[in-house]
Amino acid sequence: MKSMRVLMTMVYRELKRFIRSRARVLGSLLNPLIWLIFFGKGWAGAFNFPGAKMIFGGVDYMTYLVPGIVAMTVFNMGFMQGITLIWDRQFGFLKELLVAPASRVEAIIGRSIGGALMALIQGTIILALSFTLADLKLSGVVPTLLLAFLVGIAVSGMGMAIAMRMTSMEGFQIIVTMLMLPMTFLSGAFYPISTMPKWMQYLAKINPLTYAVDGARYYLAGINPTFSLAIDWGVLSLLAVIFVGIAAVEFRKATID
Repeated sequence: MKSMRVLMTMVYRELKRFIRSRARVLGSLLNPLIWLIFFGKGWAGAFNFPGAKMIFGGVDYMTYLVPGIVAMTVFNMGFMQGITLIWDRQFGFLKELLVAPASRVEAIIGRSIGGALMALIQGTIILALSFTLADLKLSGVVPTLLLAFLVGIAVSGMGMAIAMRMTSMEGFQIIVTMLMLPMTFLSGAFYPISTMPKWMQYLAKINPLTYAVDGARYYLAGINPTFSLAIDWGVLSLLAVIFVGIAAVEFRKATID
């Protein structure tokens, strides 16, 4: 019971801190909306010719793009969980947690779940707004959000594992930016994986975001998945366990500097 209180306390803290930061909430929502409106609408016009839908699985480009943007939103915000860990280290909260008679594993799992829920809230808002822009399936909302939650947990764990090795917020942001951009473009969020060069297709297959986009696109747009749904769910579930496990190991080894 005590360990569960630790977990729930960390989840509550992450959500409360996020909700209180209005600038962070607004900024995190504007970024995917900019991608949808300026990037999506612009390319939707470019792909408005006979036969274009065949490139994107039989749907228009906006319908093709939205599932990728939703997954990207959760992915990007999950990564930012590492910044909060560095912030806590600089302002002392992390030191208090390290000396507290509480399970470090439960604490890191709580932070992962809190980060995933924050990312999921934003992804849900973007998805709700996207129904005005694209022809999406309402029945696909719940499974898409469940996939997004798995991505959020996995990427939150990845972000925190990286942050535990970093000493500055600037260094973390540089590393994360170097990872986020190629992983986003390799995921198939903006164009089909089948149109990529062979070497890029191999990289796409080891990208966690690829499997989230693949499943979300099937549920929301009805496009046949590149992989099977079982593979999408299985890979994301496995990665969530692995990355949170790595973050927990790193956190258990942490010392008070």
